[in-house]
Amino acid sequence: MKLSSKNFRVAPTKKVELSEWPTIIEPFCKSQREYQELLKQHVEELSSLQHLHYASNRYALLLIFQGMDAAGKDGAIRHVMSGVNPEGCEVFSFKQPSAEELEHDFLWRTNCRLPERGRIGIFNRSYYEEVLVVRVHPEILRNQGLSEELRHEKTVWEDRYRSIVDLERHLHRNGTRIVKIFLYLSQEEQRKRFLERIDEPDKNWKFSLSDIHERKYWKQYAKAYEACLQGTSTHHTPWYVVPADDKENARLIVSRIVLDALEDLKMAYPKTTAKRRQELQAIRKLLAK
Repeated sequence: MKLSSKNFRVAPTKKVELSEWPTIIEPFCKSQREYQELLKQHVEELSSLQHLHYASNRYALLLIFQGMDAAGKDGAIRHVMSGVNPEGCEVFSFKQPSAEELEHDFLWRTNCRLPERGRIGIFNRSYYEEVLVVRVHPEILRNQGLSEELRHEKTVWEDRYRSIVDLERHLHRNGTRIVKIFLYLSQEEQRKRFLERIDEPDKNWKFSLSDIHERKYWKQYAKAYEACLQGTSTHHTPWYVVPADDKENARLIVSRIVLDALEDLKMAYPKTTAKRRQELQAIRKLLAK
């Protein structure tokens, strides 16, 4: 099976039913050694492209990771981005909004963390929580300080999708390329990973009773994700649904998606002007003495 990021892209305006998307597919590699070699190759290519991206300083790249608890967001980020220079990359995890953040619009706190040109920004969860978690738990919306007309159940979600799409179009027009990855995990695989977190002492810290609480809302989350993917996957900023039951396969897919995004950018190392060459030659003469 050929590894192509296009196979996981959500087409714009397409009706999304997660039951039609797999959570596991045939492995791309026949052995652990083959997997390690391919991932290493991807990481090395990514490192080279990131260096060019940083030097070119023409675009910003924003990677957004969403998924249910235990979907493997942390692991995918850690493995895929292992070869990236930390000076050119920042990771932000968005938890429950603070009191200050709730005094602003729902996009404010993430807008403050958008990457600069030449850099890669990674959002481990993002502004999409506001149409996922908040949609599943409407009591959160009621506590956000909005007037009743601004949180009307019949319009609030479509309004938020529109705000998100408008923001992403604005960012695209101004040089920020956005890659949105939904790590799609099955309920059974999540159960197995939760049990591992309980049974293995070095994973106990990852487990919380709130994880079990949220698991009760699995069907509601599935519907929220379907509506979100359908409402916000566009030509310039599509969603990618990555089968996440196989962690290694998922990491290969994610690395391929990120590589394709960087390869699509028109990047080049800055050209040296004639004046700059004269300066460098003069400096060279001084160093040669």
